[in-house]
Amino acid sequence: MSDYYDIIVAGGSISGLLAARELGAAGLSVAVLEEDAEIGTPEHCGGLVSISGIENLGIIPSNKAIENNEIKYAKIFSPSKCFELDAGKQKIVVLDRRTFDKQVAFQAQKMGVEIRVKCSMYSISKKHNTTINNYNNRDDGYYLIKTSEGLLTCNYFIDARGIGSLIQRSKLGLLQAAQYEVYAPWIDRNTIEVRFDSERYPGFFAWIIPTGSGKGKVGVAGRSINAANSLKSYLESKGEKYSIVRKVYAPIWIMGPLEHFVMERSLVIGDAAGQTKPTTAGGIYTCGSGGILAGKALTKSIKKNDDCLLHDYEKNWFSIFKSEFDRMLLLRKVLERLDNRALDQLFSTISRGEIEDISKTGDFDFHSTALSKILGSRSGLRIVKTLFDNEIRHFFNI
Repeated sequence: MSDYYDIIVAGGSISGLLAARELGAAGLSVAVLEEDAEIGTPEHCGGLVSISGIENLGIIPSNKAIENNEIKYAKIFSPSKCFELDAGKQKIVVLDRRTFDKQVAFQAQKMGVEIRVKCSMYSISKKHNTTINNYNNRDDGYYLIKTSEGLLTCNYFIDARGIGSLIQRSKLGLLQAAQYEVYAPWIDRNTIEVRFDSERYPGFFAWIIPTGSGKGKVGVAGRSINAANSLKSYLESKGEKYSIVRKVYAPIWIMGPLEHFVMERSLVIGDAAGQTKPTTAGGIYTCGSGGILAGKALTKSIKKNDDCLLHDYEKNWFSIFKSEFDRMLLLRKVLERLDNRALDQLFSTISRGEIEDISKTGDFDFHSTALSKILGSRSGLRIVKTLFDNEIRHFFNI
């Protein structure tokens, strides 16, 4: 005999836990299977999110879950230029994902969700047997899931296994990345740093996310790079001593969402659905929203006895995020073409007034609006000329 659940969620990610929370609140039997030994680890995420974003997910983070709530500035570097944004009005915080995810897990557990850690999923198969169904004896089968804890059975399955699930579908959207937890005097508690360099970090950038005074998460990502060597060079470029207290190596996904999130009675959410931002690979809000929308659609489907309603999840997520992701994918294509000379020229076109406008009206969760402001400003023509000059150099290889 196997244990039976209405829904099994594979992956104790933020998206998986939020989906489980929604389903548990509806009185459905739910199990979350997490292959690691602890919810919230390993922590691949930088932890940056806006207060409004996490409130929209129905979470008020505990004091212990917030590592830094004093982010005031963001310094953006090209190889030889820099501009600084005032980030205070965007109310950005840095989360301790280990603590934060456990907080969400506790919410889910209070709704009746069973969470199993160190429980690996080996295989899933669709069976056809009406005796297991509790919904008007519909002859549409159930799922048999083989795990490290034995066989489990469910009527619906949610894949929240993260980027590992995406890798099985495609490797084209992956970039190699490394992020270290670093203690160093040059880390400013109030300031995020992002450095673009098409030679050192092609297709992405290096970053510093402060978690306190003199400590933070420092990382790099790029196409076809040795992330460890690149990060070592970046740290050494600071010219001062530092200590590394934790190292994390994990690929990131930057190619946007899958075309479909629903197949029969199986749903894919979060990182596994490609719901991380193409520009930054961040996804607490976008992936978390995926989990909530999937949970709501699945609840409605079961209550109304209509599996067609599962597709409301797809429709609702794309209605919120598609335009934003399309803009970010376009921006990514542009940035991947720029050489360092073009990056410096691009940074030179942005005026102080435009920087101040972005600082006042920017939205951390929908940051393509800042791009639209720049492209729609007087700088737009200068940017177009920069891009044209860049393409000419590519064409003639100069």
